[in-house]
Amino acid sequence: MKVNLYIPTLNGGKHFLELLDRLEQQTLPLQRCVVIDSGSTDGTVAAAQARGCEVIGLGSEGFDHGGTRQRAIDAYPDADVYCLLTQDAILADEVALANLAQAFANSEVGMAYGRQLPHPGATLLESHVRLFNYPPQNQLRALTDAPTYGIKTISCSNSFAAYRREALEQVGGFPRGTIMGEDVIVAGKLLLDGWKMAYVADACVYHSHDYAIREEFERYFDIGVFHADNRWIFEAFGRAGGEGLRYAMSEIGYVGRRNPFLLPKVGCSLAAKWLGYKFGLSYRRLPLKLRKACSMYKGYWK
Repeated sequence: MKVNLYIPTLNGGKHFLELLDRLEQQTLPLQRCVVIDSGSTDGTVAAAQARGCEVIGLGSEGFDHGGTRQRAIDAYPDADVYCLLTQDAILADEVALANLAQAFANSEVGMAYGRQLPHPGATLLESHVRLFNYPPQNQLRALTDAPTYGIKTISCSNSFAAYRREALEQVGGFPRGTIMGEDVIVAGKLLLDGWKMAYVADACVYHSHDYAIREEFERYFDIGVFHADNRWIFEAFGRAGGEGLRYAMSEIGYVGRRNPFLLPKVGCSLAAKWLGYKFGLSYRRLPLKLRKACSMYKGYWK
């Protein structure tokens, strides 16, 4: 099985250097490592080239969550499995890529994604979101699981994921021009086309973010925009409301048991997420200037 790895970058810094070090320790041989860079000025490109990576520069085209990744795949399509990482997702051990790729031994699996662990020293809120969304048990999900898992059926992340070439081509590759969620769109299309998706809990990366309250609002605004533009996801897999309540109760319990003095921050964070999501769902009612102000991915609104 031939595996290519694709990594979008922009001033990757120390995390990207650590990622390059971990890549050299992997037991799975990669056919290619492709870096697609959005104009780094901190030595990211030179570091990638020094490790033998193919580098594509975006130039004035600008980053696009789905389009950028698809451009890299189109430039170097010569593999059976396409693996994706973000520049700050640090492989947890030397078998992380091998364990993820092993999911494709099942011929019904069209895509797989790995477990994300909080970075060492992560805050309680950072840690909870990773532990909640990435449990220690493997899962194999199909369209028939939608009544059980709802919208979580197609939960996944291109921070650490892999796709069977045949399956990705069957659904037309990654979409261009979406504010986020190119991974979720492809996962949904794959399941609707009869493929299965695997969550591989023993394929791990360290990847977490300490978002400020404003950033939480902006991120969830973008999620709302994504869902508003992709209503078919609700129709096929259900809505997100019940899952949001379950997450809120879990976070309150997790933080309350460990540091109850942080509960006011939890309340502010949850309120920011809820408001951001509701604003995003109704973004068409907002003027363009306000949409951009509310969004984390501001380049989308050009």
